[in-house]
Amino acid sequence: MRTVVKVGTSTLAYSTGHLNIRHMEKLCRVMSDLKNAGHEMILVSSGAVGMGMGRLALTERPADLVSKQAVAAVGQCELMYTYDKLFSEYNHTIAQILLSADDVNDPSHRANFIATVNRLIEMQVLPVINENDTVSTDEFGIGDNDTLAAIVSANAGAELLILLTDTDGLFTADPRTTPDAELIEHVDEITDEIELLGGNSGTKMGTGGMATKLRAAKIATGAGCDVVIANGKDPNVLYSIIEGKAVGTRFSKKK
Repeated sequence: MRTVVKVGTSTLAYSTGHLNIRHMEKLCRVMSDLKNAGHEMILVSSGAVGMGMGRLALTERPADLVSKQAVAAVGQCELMYTYDKLFSEYNHTIAQILLSADDVNDPSHRANFIATVNRLIEMQVLPVINENDTVSTDEFGIGDNDTLAAIVSANAGAELLILLTDTDGLFTADPRTTPDAELIEHVDEITDEIELLGGNSGTKMGTGGMATKLRAAKIATGAGCDVVIANGKDPNVLYSIIEGKAVGTRFSKKK
């Protein structure tokens, strides 16, 4: 099964911006084990800006575009160095792919991207994909890695997209402000009512939130891919999700 796993900055880094080494080690170990079992794994990873902030000792996410791009350039080096080191410990080779909006909107660029991903997987290489924050702009970029992960899933022919985040899934209300909010375990169709549950909040370290994850789920399910939103605090959750167990919120692909 071809599976795309997306991890957000809140899963990869502490609020300081520095790497959460324990989480990254577990993530790489579990994904390596799943790959050993025969699953075709693709990782869409946030974290470049957050890690650049930690490296440069910044306490706030840059407000201006040029500073954000510069910080992302610093952080991307640390991010990929760490992934390469950790996956190598389990004898897996990774490849970095940085995408911009042109790469998925232009037909010839998109065809080249798909061909590259397919060939990497044939070569037993694990693609690690991120938006090219160093050249992308707010006006013309993809915008967030939830959407990027959905686009990757749709174009790469993935059967499952797993969005790991800092909440347990989609709730009937915001669990941070509504103690009796209930987890929605399964969604057959993303209706207007479901989308309203997403709100618009993210974290100061990242750009996403439940709203972006619901938009991503709509894109991926529309392309014939199941989607699961789950808490990434323990990467072992990937085993349960791939085994089809009830974890987080699962969105059924459109028939």
